[in-house]
Amino acid sequence: MGKNKLQKFEEMDGFPHVIQAEFDEVFQKDYKLKGKWSSDFFGNLNPLVLELGCGKGEYTVGLARRYPQKNFIGVDIKGSRMHAGASASFKEELKNVGFIRTHIEMINSFFASNEVDEIWLTFPDPQMNKTRKRLTSTRFLDLYARFLKPGGQIHLKTDSWFQYSYTKAVCEANNLAVIHDYMDLHNDDAPLELKDIKTYYEERFMAHSVPIKYLCFILPERHQLAEPEIDIPKDIYHNAGRGVKLYHNDEKAPPKLDVR
Repeated sequence: MGKNKLQKFEEMDGFPHVIQAEFDEVFQKDYKLKGKWSSDFFGNLNPLVLELGCGKGEYTVGLARRYPQKNFIGVDIKGSRMHAGASASFKEELKNVGFIRTHIEMINSFFASNEVDEIWLTFPDPQMNKTRKRLTSTRFLDLYARFLKPGGQIHLKTDSWFQYSYTKAVCEANNLAVIHDYMDLHNDDAPLELKDIKTYYEERFMAHSVPIKYLCFILPERHQLAEPEIDIPKDIYHNAGRGVKLYHNDEKAPPKLDVR
């Protein structure tokens, strides 16, 4: 691990609003704040909103600034990225924002039934070859339903046509109510509040004229969800380190598009 990463982890250990739980604190057991985030962490009864896969945390912090009457928690395993949002919110003394460094697969160790009001998924990896790893797959929706309040909303922002199409198909296959659906968020007649907070990746994709898709749907109380039986064309590009490989037809050496 690089020296810079170690310094960031050590600095975040001193942030009162950052949880870096040890593996044995959450593996097959409940974390000590489960069911107590309102009383013991935030000290109020305001609605609780999660951003899963928060990356640098800029969206979590942006939402916290915009909606002081709600509490926000960003979740990601990459602590070195999360440091940016954790540091910014600490310096601004934002009292309605927190961060958890953990694997999303362990999220049920942190939150109790009916404890969370909304979930944001901002630019998750579409996992085009691995259904079980998609954050909008029925596997993960089942995890969310264990702590999301009945009628709780899930927000998806993505550059990926595959991710967007797959998630819509999941909604259709399970009769999940769709509240908002924009195939080109920043060029459609969408509310400003959905446009003005942008992640690092969102700005980079927009700079290369990649449309941003947004889908908001309601997850009902727990019930058996079915995967859609549909063949979805894969995106014509994929992440490649700090760049993106863009494919044209059957080119063997696709050009790089510097997006990520």
